[in-house]
Amino acid sequence: MSRPMADSHRRFLQTMMSNGIISASQAEALHKHCCETHGAHYVADRLDDFINVINAQLQPLFMYIRKGMSEENGLEYYALVNMTETDITRMASDYADNELELFRKTMDLIVDSESGSASSTDILNCADSLRTKKLKKKETELVLNKFVQDKWLNEKDGEYTLSVRCVVEMEQYMRTIYQDLIKVCHVCHNIALQCQMCENPACGIKVHLPCAARYFRARSDPHCPSCNDFWPHEIPEMHRFQTQSSQNLPSSSRENTAPTTSRRSRRS
Repeated sequence: MSRPMADSHRRFLQTMMSNGIISASQAEALHKHCCETHGAHYVADRLDDFINVINAQLQPLFMYIRKGMSEENGLEYYALVNMTETDITRMASDYADNELELFRKTMDLIVDSESGSASSTDILNCADSLRTKKLKKKETELVLNKFVQDKWLNEKDGEYTLSVRCVVEMEQYMRTIYQDLIKVCHVCHNIALQCQMCENPACGIKVHLPCAARYFRARSDPHCPSCNDFWPHEIPEMHRFQTQSSQNLPSSSRENTAPTTSRRSRRS
């Protein structure tokens, strides 16, 4: 029999319902806040156990708090996922039909690209050929801004990528629709879009940039973790992220810190 939720769990769930997605550091701070507020026993490294209690109660409602990783910075996030809606129809109540079609086309561009991103120019070109209702340039820009504000997309320097929320909530949809295009990271086994790829045609594994930074750390002569061929890509160097402790409840998630890269040369 599953353990019943206490007031501390209910407060945590209410915040998740309000935010949709929060970073792991925010979740840890929220866990502590909820336990202290309701006089519950708090153990710092038992966040996942705490969330499992909530998930056991959410299961009959086909809801789940799922952990995911940002391809932008390697940080972990927690998202509240509706398990009954596994595709873009989950967005139907917030967007018009032509806006949903634009999102699908944007996702097509991102998944089909080598970089895991789509330029604003390519997306604007798609908007002019929508079957539902064409969008003008200004209208398209406003819709894209809304996708970013609602945490479905990330944007940097005119390039759009899928957010953590999008990948976590639509993982099954993406695996079904793009089954020939989708590959998982060899290190973390999550969907890999922004990544490096082994250049051995017989291998071709993908590794997220943050995962590559961790895996190849302190390796002066990097080789593919699968086929052992030389790894010719620039090895990312992750910035050290400082966790700011605060008693404030999380109100947003941030995904705009990306890894830098250092150039490696092939050894003879």
